[in-house]
Formats: sequence, structure tokens, C-alpha cells
Amino acid sequence: MSKRCYYEVLSVERTASDTELKTSFRRLAMKFHPDRCPDDSAAHDKFKEAKEAYDVLSDAHKRAMYDQHGHAAFEHGMGGRGGGFSGDVGDIFGDIFSDIFGMGGARGGRARRGSDLRYLLELDLEEAVFGVDRQIEVPTLVACGPCSGSGSEDGKTSTCTTCRGQGRVRMQNGIFSVQQACPHCAGSGKTVANPCKSCRGEGRVSDERTLQVKIPAGVDSGDRIRLAGQGEAGPAGTVPGDLYVEVRVREHAIFTREGDDLYCEVPIRFAQATLGAELAVPTLGGEASVTIPAETQTGKLFRLRGKGVKSVRSGRTGDLLCRVVVETPVKLTSRQRELLEEFESTFAGEGAQTHSPRNRTWFDGVRQFWDRVTS
Repeated sequence: MSKRCYYEVLSVERTASDTELKTSFRRLAMKFHPDRCPDDSAAHDKFKEAKEAYDVLSDAHKRAMYDQHGHAAFEHGMGGRGGGFSGDVGDIFGDIFSDIFGMGGARGGRARRGSDLRYLLELDLEEAVFGVDRQIEVPTLVACGPCSGSGSEDGKTSTCTTCRGQGRVRMQNGIFSVQQACPHCAGSGKTVANPCKSCRGEGRVSDERTLQVKIPAGVDSGDRIRLAGQGEAGPAGTVPGDLYVEVRVREHAIFTREGDDLYCEVPIRFAQATLGAELAVPTLGGEASVTIPAETQTGKLFRLRGKGVKSVRSGRTGDLLCRVVVETPVKLTSRQRELLEEFESTFAGEGAQTHSPRNRTWFDGVRQFWDRVTS
């Protein structure tokens, strides 16, 4: 049986944001999670399908691969980091529902994971468009070296007496009964009799981790790259969280980006706009030629197809749109002023307005306005 499109599974458009993906997955997970439908195998399959789709589409790299190659991107190792569903169905409770139920992710006796981290990475427009490898330094909690993250000086642990090794306790609040991670053992189900002196039994210490991040070509402000397992180390014996690298693109001196298109302003002289000209304009890949026809007005847009940004998701390349701005000449010589005065004198008479179409329509609008006001 062939797989359904991941976007169809989550009932979202291909342009869906990370927030829309998460909202849709929450809705499906709340409906089909095995804890809610323990005897419904069809619901279990739907949950796994939704989890697999969300795992791929919530990761910028995997989503780009999927948008370009579909399900084939994750067959035969093509996806690099893997894109199929490989986790336990219970894992998502800690990632998605902890903020709803306050459960801290402790299910089935497993301890809560480490916290996810967010790192804001600023890029130049060229780096975002063409991709770049960047080295970042992330202050975080890492596994303690002397005790290998166990929190025990001698490596010995004992069963937690509060939760009796279950890693979770039940809290009663009126008619509601909620399970949460055991506060005594932090959900691990184990306690340490002889705590490590370096980490004081926590199993983790503060440090700064240096990581190499590969930024795919075409990212834009707001895009996130997830580095699995590179977040904050969890309490002793638990798995670390993830690191989310969020991209912010700096303003560019020439170009403005809107989606996959780039915009720039091109100043031209009065004579060039009137008589026409051939101009060399900058692009991110070098210079390009633009033909300015005679009688071009300021604000006119000229489109250079394929000179924009290649989308990280669809693979489509946008356009460069050049907006011409007719400049008023400054610091004129006496001769230049004489020529302009002579030129201006040729506009005298009844036919002058034929040379200024916008001026004529503007005066017509003013006349109609005063007629309404005075009537």
C-alpha cells in the first residue's frame, strides 16, 4: 500500500508554517494517541502516520528533501539523516503534550528528556540564498564527564522510594487525575546514594558546546533547523533535548526579499528614462542587462526571471524585479541649466500637456475635486 502525501496526512497546505504543522499534528495526536484509544489498531496506525509526517515536515532539511523528491527522499538512505518514522509512539507526549498536561514527558516509567534549546543565527542575504556552513557556540547543560551522566560517584543507583521505580506519580486535582514525572527522581525511577562530586548527582554540568551547522540554500527569516539530541542534557540517565537553530536574515544594502523574489531600486537619469537606455544591474550571481524603453516612468518594474532565490522547499527559483527611479539632476553647470531652460520653454502652449500624461490626469482630478467642493 502506497504512502499518503505527508501534507494530506496532516491536512495542511504545502506552504504551511511550523505553527500550522504543530497545531494540526496536536489535533490528530489528541484524537488517535494509543493512550486514548488503547484497543483501536486503526487509530494506532493513524497516529504513527501522523507522527511520521510531522517528523519530516517539522525539520527544515527533511522537508526540503521531501518537497523535492517525495517519499523517495528517505528510501535507500537518500535523506542522509533519515526521514521515516522510527520512534516510540509514546515519545511525542513529552514533545507535544507536556505543556497541556504538565506531565514532563514521563510515560511508561521513562524519565523526562532534556530541554530543547533555541539558537538565533543571523545570516547575510548571500549566505541565506546560497547556503553556508557555520560554527556556533551554544551555552548549555552537557552530560557530566566523571560520572558519564549517571550522577553517581560509584556508578550505583537504587530504586526511587517515592515512585517505586515507576518514574511517575499521580496527582489528584478535584475530579482530574494527572500523572507527572516523579519530583524526587526527575522521572528516572532511580536515586543515587553516593552523588558525583562534579555534578552533585545531577548527571549534567554547564558548558559551552561548539557545533557545525549546515544551512541549506534558500532559507529565509523564521526558518528553523532541528539538530536532534544537541539540546540540553536531561537529568541523570535521560536523553538530551533538541537544538533548534532559527534563521534571521540581515537587511541588504541593495536587495529586498519577498518570498522567493528579490527587489531592488535602479536610479536612472532623466534623459535615460526619456530616450531609453541599456543598463547593467546587479544580481546575486553577477551583472545582468536591462533594456529601458523610451518614455519610461519612475516606479516601472522590470522582471529578470530566474534571478531570485531558489526555494529550499519547492526548488522553484524566483525572479529579480528592478524598480527604476528617475533622479533629478543636481549640481548643474551653467551650460546644463541653459539647456534645461531652453528645453522647458518648448513645453509652452496648448500642446504641452500631451507630453505629461500623469500631469494631465492629476489636474483633471483636481478640477473635479474643486467642482464637488464648490457645488
